[in-house]
Amino acid sequence: MKRLKKFLASDFFYQFKSDKMAIVSFTIIFTFVTLAVLAPLISPYNPHDPSQIDLMDSEIPPVWDHNADEEPDARFWLGTDQQGRDMFSAILYGLRISLIIGIFAVAVQMVIGIAIGLISGYVGGRVDAFFMRLADIQLSLSTMMIAIIGLAIFQATFGAELYEEMAVFMLVLVIGIAEWPQYARTVRASVLAERNKEYVDAARVIGLSSPIIMVRHILPNTLSPLLVISTVQVANAIISEAALSFLGLGMPVTMPSLGSLISSGFEYIFSGSWWITTIPAFVLILLILMINLLGDWLRDVLNPKLYKG
Repeated sequence: MKRLKKFLASDFFYQFKSDKMAIVSFTIIFTFVTLAVLAPLISPYNPHDPSQIDLMDSEIPPVWDHNADEEPDARFWLGTDQQGRDMFSAILYGLRISLIIGIFAVAVQMVIGIAIGLISGYVGGRVDAFFMRLADIQLSLSTMMIAIIGLAIFQATFGAELYEEMAVFMLVLVIGIAEWPQYARTVRASVLAERNKEYVDAARVIGLSSPIIMVRHILPNTLSPLLVISTVQVANAIISEAALSFLGLGMPVTMPSLGSLISSGFEYIFSGSWWITTIPAFVLILLILMINLLGDWLRDVLNPKLYKG
């Protein structure tokens, strides 16, 4: 309770209350996250359950589209896709999968990047040179290139059936491994600025080990830029997953994410069934836009030189 009161009285919360765009962005993101978490309770159908899908209900338009060839159905207020799945339910479950992949992929990036950045910046010398050259090589390769190669090799080696079962895990792992240099470089720069300060020298004098000094004393002073990076990286991870799903290397059709929903309806967009692709695309664009706007606000607030109030 005391921490909550302290937070509500903080300058950070005051700046948040004073920025309408930050409030709108946070509200929309919070709404999306809540809908994703409560998807099994909110959605009228389970798009992962074949027994709840009827092909006779395929390509029913949203309830407000009275110009479509088929009549809308009040049961499906966002319409249905080509398989007869309720679009509202599919979007909620797809949003859930996209957010899970985005958040956990960033967690993998953070673990790898922070560990490498701390060691590289604190130890220095050849260790630093090795890790930074490794980061340069990683940055020269795009995330999509690494992900496509890795996922294609996995599918060719172990088969499509095993991949469908491990799709979420593989996407988290591949996207996470592909993006760790962003964190490593940021943490390394912060460590280089902190490692020769008096509090670090005092920790060495009293006999603390290097890992304890890095984790307990230096790492907390690098968290502000990491928070900003994380918001942007969650958006990037969701986009990467959507792109991979659109290319057929992401989530399977039986467990659609927002990207695979867009992909599955793309061939129907010019045949009149525009909602199958357009509505998930709108949700994805809105989610990415709000995350980026909130990330921009965090960057400005956590950097006093940039924040103008």
